[in-house]
Amino acid sequence: MSQLPPADQLYSYTEISAALDRMALAINARCSDGEWLVICVLQGGLMLTGELLRRFNFVLKLDQLKVSRYAETTQGQALVWHSKPASELQGQKILLLDDIFDEGVTLATLAADCEAAGADVVLTAVLIDKHHDRKKTDYRPDFVGLSCPDRYLFGFGMDYQGYWRNLPNICALR
Repeated sequence: MSQLPPADQLYSYTEISAALDRMALAINARCSDGEWLVICVLQGGLMLTGELLRRFNFVLKLDQLKVSRYAETTQGQALVWHSKPASELQGQKILLLDDIFDEGVTLATLAADCEAAGADVVLTAVLIDKHHDRKKTDYRPDFVGLSCPDRYLFGFGMDYQGYWRNLPNICALR
C-alpha cells in the first residue's frame, strides 16, 4: 500500500505527546509502590509502550504478549493468542498497555486472565477510548489518554490493513 488511504487527522503527535504526559503523571502516582510488571499488548501497544516507558519513574520489568481480534480487517473477531508473557504473573503488580479500547473484549479478557493467573493487582492503560454504544463489557481501563468518535483509526501503533502503524499521528478513515 503505497498511498495513505483517504483519512482525517484526529490527533497530531503534539496532542498525543501531551496526553502521554498526563497519563504518565497519573500512572507514576499510582505505581510508585514497589515493582511493577509492564506488559505491552502487541502490536498496537508498541508505540504507546515505548513512549510511556521514557516517562515512567517507578521500578518495572517489561514483558509483552500478542493477541489479535482484527487480523488486518476492520471488524473485531474472536480473540486469537499469538504469544503469552514470559514472566510469571502470580503475585505480580501488572500494568497492561494497549492502543485502543473499542468494544472492550481484548482488554477485559487480558485483565481477567492476569487475575486468574494470580496477579496481585492488574491495571490497564490505553491511548484511545472510542466512544460508541457497542461496548461488549462493563470493564473500563484505569488510564485513558484520548477519546475519539466511532471511526476506524490508524497511526501511532494502530494499523490499516497491516500498514501505517508508524505514523506519528492518529488518523481516521473517511
